[in-house]
Amino acid sequence: MKNTIADIAKIVGVAKSTVSRYLNGGSVSDVTRRKIEQVIKDTGYIPNSFAQSLKAKKTSMIGAIVPRLDSFSASQTVTGMDEELRQNGYQLLIVNTNQNLSREIEALYDLARQKISGIILFATEITQAHLTAVEEIGIPVIFLGQQHQKVYSIIYNDFAAGYDIGQYILTKGHRKIAYLGVTEKDEAVGLQRKLGFQKAVKEQEKAEVDFFESGFRMSAAVEAASGILDGLDRPSAIVCATDNIALGVMKAAHMRGIQIPKDLSVTGFGGYEVTEMIHPGLTTVKYGYWDGGCLAARQIIRLVHEESVDSLTVLHYEFMERESVDNVE
Repeated sequence: MKNTIADIAKIVGVAKSTVSRYLNGGSVSDVTRRKIEQVIKDTGYIPNSFAQSLKAKKTSMIGAIVPRLDSFSASQTVTGMDEELRQNGYQLLIVNTNQNLSREIEALYDLARQKISGIILFATEITQAHLTAVEEIGIPVIFLGQQHQKVYSIIYNDFAAGYDIGQYILTKGHRKIAYLGVTEKDEAVGLQRKLGFQKAVKEQEKAEVDFFESGFRMSAAVEAASGILDGLDRPSAIVCATDNIALGVMKAAHMRGIQIPKDLSVTGFGGYEVTEMIHPGLTTVKYGYWDGGCLAARQIIRLVHEESVDSLTVLHYEFMERESVDNVE
């Protein structure tokens, strides 16, 4: 069985980053260096070609891999991240992958080749390819938005938020409900929010829910909502997996002369600024994206300095009750 950096680190009794630093020509103590060299000799470990190419010391740059830049959540998170990093003497290098998973993997390797000190990945899903890349590049990586037991993760409590939205809609008397979500490949937005909502619905026996799927962009939400609203049995409420989807639903309703919340109630997730400015204001769950960015920056700096960080951090949210939900009881 092929040995890995993690295996070497475990035998020596040091962090993976210490072994990686040794392999990349970085500074380690003489005692640690001799131990690593002996274990490598005993195990016959051969560094992969990628690790061997990393010889220079790392820079004061932190990389951020972002699936799309034209979203409120991404822009707010990056802003908070950049502010925190600058205050601590680091600069931020942003890579936009346009929601392409293969480009995410490529970005991990590309940033490591540029001697980046650490990486924050805005994750839509975590695949084996992601885990392999993190292992091979040998520098600190934090996944923001998704979790996995093998990596450092920062997530929002999407399950609890979904449950709260479900309970709220039900207490308003809605029993014919549509849930407009996204692909379940997105563990947080596509699955956890939906599961939390389903838990609330199961506690109310008389509720009838139909589940639909949309893309993240507003144009996709308008198309999906049109199919729901043009159906023979229109729901009294549509619960949307994101604020962007909710805005698409509201646009589709407006195009049909359907009044919100008189004829249709709508909720979202995210707490985008625009949801407070529109009329009626959108009832939603507000996530602290700016604070999340600051926290991710502080944690990646700690990892770069080889300080301890919790493997999983769960961020809280705020329920925002506005005017987009009517009481039908």
